[in-house]
Amino acid sequence: MLEKAFVGGRKYWTWMACLLGIMGLGFIMWLWQFRVGLGITGLSRDVSWGFYIGQFTYLVGVAAAGVMVVIPYYIHNYKAFGRITILAEFMAVGAVSMCLLFILVDLGNPVRALNVMLHPTPGSVLFWDMIVLNGYLFLNIFIGWNVLSAERKGSLPPGWIKPFIYLSIPWAISIHTVTAYLYAGLPGRHFWLTAVMAPRFLSSAFCAGPSLLILLCLIVRKTTRFDPGKEQILTLGGIVAYALILNVFLFVCELFTVFYSQIPGHMDHFTYLFFGLHGQGNLAPMMWAAFGLMAMAIILLVIPACRRDEGILAVACVLTIIGTWIDKGFGLVVGGFVPNPLHEVTEYWPTLPEALIALGVWATGLLIISVLYKVATTVKEEGEQKRA
Repeated sequence: MLEKAFVGGRKYWTWMACLLGIMGLGFIMWLWQFRVGLGITGLSRDVSWGFYIGQFTYLVGVAAAGVMVVIPYYIHNYKAFGRITILAEFMAVGAVSMCLLFILVDLGNPVRALNVMLHPTPGSVLFWDMIVLNGYLFLNIFIGWNVLSAERKGSLPPGWIKPFIYLSIPWAISIHTVTAYLYAGLPGRHFWLTAVMAPRFLSSAFCAGPSLLILLCLIVRKTTRFDPGKEQILTLGGIVAYALILNVFLFVCELFTVFYSQIPGHMDHFTYLFFGLHGQGNLAPMMWAAFGLMAMAIILLVIPACRRDEGILAVACVLTIIGTWIDKGFGLVVGGFVPNPLHEVTEYWPTLPEALIALGVWATGLLIISVLYKVATTVKEEGEQKRA
């Protein structure tokens, strides 16, 4: 079926050429980083995780969100989601691929990743994060490809694939839970030391991921002859609305705990992110913008008439993606390092090479998604033609 990805019109090949160009630029910047070291990034002794790990954290959530389609379809027999389940699974493949690439570029020397397998340490959360990420990538490729192959032949998926589908559901939750434990298990970082870190991760995943899936479904409808379905898109919009409300509620719970307790070590991080600390606060405008965007998205999503309008729904999804990306893909990671345990502020901002490398990784993920979506939509178009 992969040969279907090599057939397309001018717009398709222009898009692919643009992605390849961005990937090439990012690869050149990475070669420079590989030769010179992470000194070309904005990282420092105090801020050892930055833009790369922030993108990794955000994309783990995007990948995990595919379960919000799989559960209704396979567990609750919501047949409408059958049209977009493959799209959710292939989106997860692209997202996990980007997660793994961001880890590799953050390591500096990618060969170091082999140490996790050559010298396994089950007592480390990083070891289990490697297990769940690679396992989830395999499950989505394996399930998605076999289900799509069966659909191409006009038959039902083989019965032996069902256990893998059911296994992928808790596995999807595990990838984000384990990633949250990477942060929540560090007692020296007060900003991350909270029992609601995993629930916050999951709530943000279940609004950001479906938001991206909605946009992808709208693009698929516009650029192909396959229609993911209006009911499916509107149902996803409802999921985004409730998950986004829960995400903001959990953050407000954090604010109450931190400021009502008046523990300086906890307060300083939130103060820095939203108001600045010791005269430094580069992230404050971004964090206010993030929660302003999420508040606007909630207003648009909770009004049924607005949510049923696909144009307004698309705007709300964009606001949700940007807002959660700033909060989780930037503020969460940097906010845990600034200020440091000695209450000193060392600000962080990604450099141009760092941003271009990250852009190259995003282009790689979008290329993977584009190829898989081209295969999936072509198979579905052919299936609908046969049934007609």
